[in-house]
Amino acid sequence: MLNQYETVFIATPVLSDVQFKEVVAKFSTLVTENSGEVINQEDWGLKKLAYPIQKKSTGFYHLLEFSAEPSFIEKLETMLRRDERIIRFLTFRQDKNSAAYSEKRRSKLKTKVEEK
Repeated sequence: MLNQYETVFIATPVLSDVQFKEVVAKFSTLVTENSGEVINQEDWGLKKLAYPIQKKSTGFYHLLEFSAEPSFIEKLETMLRRDERIIRFLTFRQDKNSAAYSEKRRSKLKTKVEEK
């Protein structure tokens, strides 16, 4: 049974745009290679951190929404911990209400983009 998950990770700010896209591609590919499906990705850009992490005060934020087997999450989090370019991450399983909210939020963002 596939559950729906959301992972937000913060990459170190010393990465170039190309390097950051490689990090995102690595974890998106990891999801699809393990029988998962990437539902949505959002690049939130370079943001100031609430407190310094590894002596860095900013980081590249990225949201990855996907569906996968529950056993895959342990593998994903191990890979996130091992990647020295990732300074923080948070993964959680969406229940039906948060999944519905995410869907509504995505459609709202999509209509905003289409209006521009």
